[in-house]
Amino acid sequence: MTLAKPAFPAPDHDHRRCAADALAHAEAVCEQRAQKFTPIRRQVLGALLSSHRPLGAYEVIDELAKSMARPAPITVYRALDFLMANGLVHRIESRNAYLACAAHDHDATSAVAFLICERCGLVGEIPSASFAKDLNAAARSSGFAPKLSVVEITGVCAHCQKAS
Repeated sequence: MTLAKPAFPAPDHDHRRCAADALAHAEAVCEQRAQKFTPIRRQVLGALLSSHRPLGAYEVIDELAKSMARPAPITVYRALDFLMANGLVHRIESRNAYLACAAHDHDATSAVAFLICERCGLVGEIPSASFAKDLNAAARSSGFAPKLSVVEITGVCAHCQKAS
């Protein structure tokens, strides 16, 4: 299997372009679904797009406080809930943190697989269609109606392996 794009961005990639593309994708998704992409939702997503590392809700608040009045936690949590419901943000359970989605379109029964680097903290997202198909079939055969599932795989990214 060859990936359409690398799971982890190159250390010298154009991150501004990466973030701009993700924001444009979010705008398109919200417009297509007739959802409001409010300024606070945009700012929360922008904070998450500040790096490829997952951020906790209070880290998002700290990031936002650099450029605006410190938002209330409930405001950020509501924005995160909206972004997650629209497939624009994922929650990394093992880190109790959130990650902006890398502009993938996930349907309600997708399986999302994350590669979490134990050294640098970056998180990559990889395709998991065949895994999702098998997992969803097994769940349905048990009379279960599956929804989005997330798989977290920890290890060391290629960039950190090269740096060792």
